[in-house]
Amino acid sequence: MGGKQEFVTMLDSVFVVPPIFDDSYYGQVIHEIREMQIMNMGNYAHGNQPIQHMIYLYNYAGQPWKTQHWVREVMDRLYTPQADGYCGDEDNGQTSAWYVFSAMGFYPVAPATPEYVIGAPLFKKITVSLENGKTIEINAPENSADNRYIQSIKLNGKSYSKNYFNYDELMNGATINFEMGEKPNKERGTKEADFPYSFSNEK
Repeated sequence: MGGKQEFVTMLDSVFVVPPIFDDSYYGQVIHEIREMQIMNMGNYAHGNQPIQHMIYLYNYAGQPWKTQHWVREVMDRLYTPQADGYCGDEDNGQTSAWYVFSAMGFYPVAPATPEYVIGAPLFKKITVSLENGKTIEINAPENSADNRYIQSIKLNGKSYSKNYFNYDELMNGATINFEMGEKPNKERGTKEADFPYSFSNEK
């Protein structure tokens, strides 16, 4: 697309354009389209599963705070305990899995790679019990509706700058400490060495 900034501009545009659509393929407005209009998030239609990884792509271009913002927006606005609080239809558990992973603070954007791309945890504490008997402990004590932005991360007690967690690190058992705040940290996760793997970077 011409570079990282151009890529981010394209991602941003999804949320700011009007919720325009073409329903000629279906012959009518289907529920994913109507939900997109109602939620007023531009052309972002979370109920249509193929777009659900898109929010995490800011991490690949050095602006992870935008992932943190939009992940929380989607969790807060599109998942509620009301009768109409579940967007789209559930295809093989994908929409629920998106929420569970995102609430933990990371998501498998490209399942063929051993990386879980970082978003923003939803809770102050989560403990994941793995089948191998080990646990992943996720702590974000300052987490709140306002404090959605990651200020820093410690993985097993050491400062961690990458925009992803490695599968092996998690499966060995891990303690992840998120320091959260109300303003984006625009220094963390901006170096290319911290970006997740992308086939686009292959020569």
